[in-house]
Amino acid sequence: MVRKIIQIDENKCNGCGACAAACHEGAIGMVGGKAKLLRDDYCDGLGNCLPACPVNAITFVEREAAAYDEAAVLAHQAAKRNTHPMGGCPGSRSMTISHEDAPSPAAAGAPSRLSQWPVQIKLVPVNAPYFDGARLLIAADCTAYAYAAFHERFIKGRITLVGCPKLDGVDYAEKLTEILRLNDVKSVTVVRMEVPCCGGLEHAARTALQNSGKLIPWQVVTVSTDGRILDE
Repeated sequence: MVRKIIQIDENKCNGCGACAAACHEGAIGMVGGKAKLLRDDYCDGLGNCLPACPVNAITFVEREAAAYDEAAVLAHQAAKRNTHPMGGCPGSRSMTISHEDAPSPAAAGAPSRLSQWPVQIKLVPVNAPYFDGARLLIAADCTAYAYAAFHERFIKGRITLVGCPKLDGVDYAEKLTEILRLNDVKSVTVVRMEVPCCGGLEHAARTALQNSGKLIPWQVVTVSTDGRILDE
């Protein structure tokens, strides 16, 4: 049947995951850091996800699609509740994290390794002198809280920029592009959390590196919610 259904523009999507959280039917999921319409029959065509998208990547189209299947959606929601009792977006789902008592990774009173201010991506000037020759760190806000030795492992020897694409509701790609284009940045390290909404930060950094027209060494490090390095 031909009916109204959502369409997601992958080129605009910043991977924040807000639409997936807003879609109560489970029609949208995060795949490879991008929002995807997973099943036509889960989409009711009401568009609750549209206002949740900060970059206007979702629109309505009329096309051939399976009819909305309320029974399938209810079964999916029940299964999801059993799997994730707290429900909600993976990035904001409540959980308790337990750690074994262990010696502190740094001595009490260890010095800060931060070498510049401000650190928020939205606040930092694109032509700040400390960017020239910098090893640039682009980090999600939560990473410094989740990873105990963040200053020694990541901030030391780098210029630090932090942000949260989900809470800030912006795409950082344009500003990061200008920083890379206008300055002699030597390398870029992106540190993100494992949750889907952090994909927006990684996507912005990738886009900025591509749009800057420069070949700059870079890497992505993923931190788990319990403070482990998952990949780098």
